[in-house]
Amino acid sequence: MKLDQRCFDCLLSRVKLECGLCGADPTLTGEIREECARLLDELRTQPLSHPQIASAIHRHAYGRLGVEDPFLALKEESTRQALAVCREVRPRLRSFRDFVLASVIGNTFDYGVKSHIVQPDFSRYFHEEFQTGLAIDDCDRILPLISRLVYFTDNCGEIVFDRLFLEYLHGHGARITLAVREEPILNDATLSEAHALHMERYADVVTTTGCGCEIGVRLDCMPDDLSEAMETCTLVLAKGMANYESLSEYRDLPPVAYLMAAKCDPIAEEVGVPRGSKIAMLRE
Repeated sequence: MKLDQRCFDCLLSRVKLECGLCGADPTLTGEIREECARLLDELRTQPLSHPQIASAIHRHAYGRLGVEDPFLALKEESTRQALAVCREVRPRLRSFRDFVLASVIGNTFDYGVKSHIVQPDFSRYFHEEFQTGLAIDDCDRILPLISRLVYFTDNCGEIVFDRLFLEYLHGHGARITLAVREEPILNDATLSEAHALHMERYADVVTTTGCGCEIGVRLDCMPDDLSEAMETCTLVLAKGMANYESLSEYRDLPPVAYLMAAKCDPIAEEVGVPRGSKIAMLRE
């Protein structure tokens, strides 16, 4: 997916958030925002996807701030909230669709979108959204394809719900390659968070998407184990908007199930749902 004009303010607002999380003073915050705005203006005319441009912006801000992971405290709080809610809701999850929906609701643990707010009472929010269900529901088409999976994760907090889903998939015979971010960016999950939740119990391979500090997926810099899994899998499960934005640019992929909340207007409009909708959409 290419950069939409509406994405500019959203991206720069995340730069301001990163500065605030690091305690940067107003002068430094203004300098970094202006530098990122100039960089954004340079990159917007190049043949790059939205996630590639956004990654370059965040890398510049992180470098200027001198902080590897501005979102660390938010990631830890998201995990704490998600663990509490998962313990509460686990008994009601029975079907494949239930676990898909729970993982999609988990996708709303996202601090990377200006127009989206992570709900403070996530237990109440989860129950409300679980009753609402999926706006696009391709679960019946996705389920027969789960024998060999590549599972791209997205956010911390969210991966607690992914762990429930992985447990279900593993118990139904799926062989799973799980891919997280190689380095911290936004509140995306990395190997340290995946291992802290012992996600390797349910995945045959736990690896990274490669490319360092990069959101989304780039086929040109994947590690070998992930490239091999992409060539032999029966299905790709891609969580979240950045993975959708990048993978939807490629052709000749295996079937891809996009599991996400459409948290901004450009994504919602492209998919054809109201903003805030939860979707499990298969593209073959």
